[in-house]
Amino acid sequence: MTAGTIVLLRHGRTAYNAAMRLQGQIDIPLDEVGRWQAAEGAAALVASHRASRIVSSDLVRAVDTASAYAALVGAPVTTDPRLRERSFGRWEGLTPEEMAAGWPAERDEWRRGGEPRGIGAETKVEVAARMVDAALEHAEELGGDECLVVVSHGAAISLAITGLLGLDAAGWRGISGMNNVHWSHLHRSAQGAVPEWRLVAHNVGAGYPLDRWQAGPHVDLEPEPKSA
Repeated sequence: MTAGTIVLLRHGRTAYNAAMRLQGQIDIPLDEVGRWQAAEGAAALVASHRASRIVSSDLVRAVDTASAYAALVGAPVTTDPRLRERSFGRWEGLTPEEMAAGWPAERDEWRRGGEPRGIGAETKVEVAARMVDAALEHAEELGGDECLVVVSHGAAISLAITGLLGLDAAGWRGISGMNNVHWSHLHRSAQGAVPEWRLVAHNVGAGYPLDRWQAGPHVDLEPEPKSA
């Protein structure tokens, strides 16, 4: 037996997200906007997916996002360190400009989808493997009509989807990143079908325009001008 549905949910915004700093496995909490996103996103997610099990990265930004959803579902949150963000080694905490200034060649290689050496980052294959192993292990304890919600991080989720779809994590770059407190929905294929999981929806959120979502609850944005 295994869950019929896996939902992969990204955590809410942090101060590092707002400053465009690469977080990796730095354990930084949600900021005010992130806490609001977690609450709003939880209300939207529970309307379409009620998890039988909720499992989260053990980093606090993921745990707090998971807890906002769990409070509505009435289920506990289990943590699993295999669901942490990809480790980016010496680049963690840096802005793109700082990365480019200190490691111009490595930064260019990374932007082309390569694996830059000398910075101590996890490889994409390593991250995909641990994410898929964790998700499937937790899913195996559920029935086919049940849903597993996995709360994790942007790069880790993209690689998990790649792995679950049976794609090459080392070279495939077709799964785009996710906004804060947005989710992807995968459904188990029919027995014997390949791949075993299919991507039903990606980067789904609470329905706010992205600029409003990133600005948070206390900012009144000017409406977009109507075309003539």
